[in-house]
Amino acid sequence: MLGFTLMLVVFILGYTAIALEHSIEVDKAASALLLGVLVWVIYILDSTNILTLGFSDAWREFQNGTGLKDLLEMHPHADLMEQTKYFIVHNQIIEHLGDISEILFFLLGAMTIVETVDQHEGFKLITDRIKTTKKVKLLWILSILTFFMSAILDNLTTTIVIVTLLSKLVDDKKTRWFFASMVIIAANAGGAFSPIGDVTTIMLWIGGQVTAGNIITMVFVPSLFNMLFPLAVVSFMMKGDVQRPVLDKNESKEFTTEFERKLMLFVGVGALLFVPVFKTITHLPPYMGMLFGLGVIWIITELLHKNKPSEDRRKLTVVGVLRKVDVPTIFFFLGILSAVAALQSAGHLSLAGLWLDKNFHHIYYINAAIGVLSSIVDNVPLTAGAMGMYPIMTHSLAAVSAEPQYMMNFVQDGPFWELLAYAAGTGGSILIIGSAAGVAAMALEKIDFIWYMKKISWLALIGYIGGIAIYWLQELFIFHVM
Repeated sequence: MLGFTLMLVVFILGYTAIALEHSIEVDKAASALLLGVLVWVIYILDSTNILTLGFSDAWREFQNGTGLKDLLEMHPHADLMEQTKYFIVHNQIIEHLGDISEILFFLLGAMTIVETVDQHEGFKLITDRIKTTKKVKLLWILSILTFFMSAILDNLTTTIVIVTLLSKLVDDKKTRWFFASMVIIAANAGGAFSPIGDVTTIMLWIGGQVTAGNIITMVFVPSLFNMLFPLAVVSFMMKGDVQRPVLDKNESKEFTTEFERKLMLFVGVGALLFVPVFKTITHLPPYMGMLFGLGVIWIITELLHKNKPSEDRRKLTVVGVLRKVDVPTIFFFLGILSAVAALQSAGHLSLAGLWLDKNFHHIYYINAAIGVLSSIVDNVPLTAGAMGMYPIMTHSLAAVSAEPQYMMNFVQDGPFWELLAYAAGTGGSILIIGSAAGVAAMALEKIDFIWYMKKISWLALIGYIGGIAIYWLQELFIFHVM
């Protein structure tokens, strides 16, 4: 049990380092990478003792001889420790790496496409049309714009785009903080219902827990009300106009024409929207559709700027844009997903799932708890953990189980997965450090953690609980499953 316990201790310590990255001044990507490696090191060094505990499906796979054929042919007298280490290296790590790589290449492709559009100033075609200075009207416009942009792009990128825009629309710092905070809520709500809008929903979609059409249909309305409830409350509290900053007209040089901006906006958004269509037609993983779209955009930018000066061309082609892509975020996801994969293989997640079932045994309570936790702990490992705790059920297996009605919640497109997408995606808004969108806004505007907790957390909590209630009513009166 020592190695099993030590894995959990190291995971908690690593997570603490990630949560306190600003205090300890160590980037969370570095902590995540170290964490991801260390838990696997502990696992493989004590592999025999951990596996024989029998807490995970890995032990049953090992007993069935999964992946051990080559080892036993080469070394027929290999002892138990050699067999367990070989099983972990050549079976478990390879299997998890495949799943993780799908997510990472999807994110890398999406981030590069969005960054290319932004480098061509394509988003200005949308943001330059905002003229109002009325606080309430501006807040509604930005929130609704953020909600739908987040669904099409992703919540992190949309937050960066809109918060950057705020610096040109609002002069007062505290007012800008408030607007940016409402953008966080809208971005997380918009990303939750879209298969390409949030990392957690991407994970569930790629993992097969949900399908694109169903997650949009079932989670759209709860996500919308997650944004509308706080907006409605704020609308009664906020009055007056915003003071716009005086901008220097010569602050930047334009490298693109209006035609290029329009072209890249339509091609970029079109490439992102094509990903679910690509998966439906080809049945290939979503990351291939994303890479296909990136390849098309890469060729377009090369041809579009081939006659421009080398300096301008370098900034506008994908080769140049890749230098601006947030690679540390990719490394962060690699580290944290690797760590969660180790806990899944060792059996920690199975034990956690049993504990939740024993103490809650209700999908609403379980997901509500996961959502609240996601405001403290990053929603990526929480979602990965839930995916590991609860396997996807088939209708036939659920029907013959001891609790067929309860187990039907865990089939593909079942209520558990829909609620998980909503809760993990929107619960992070309760605290500013609970989501990638919140961390991005915090970094851009230097928003104070305590200020957010006092001014925004209660609004986000109203939206979060309200959205769960809307989902329950939707199930009760429309789909009649409760």
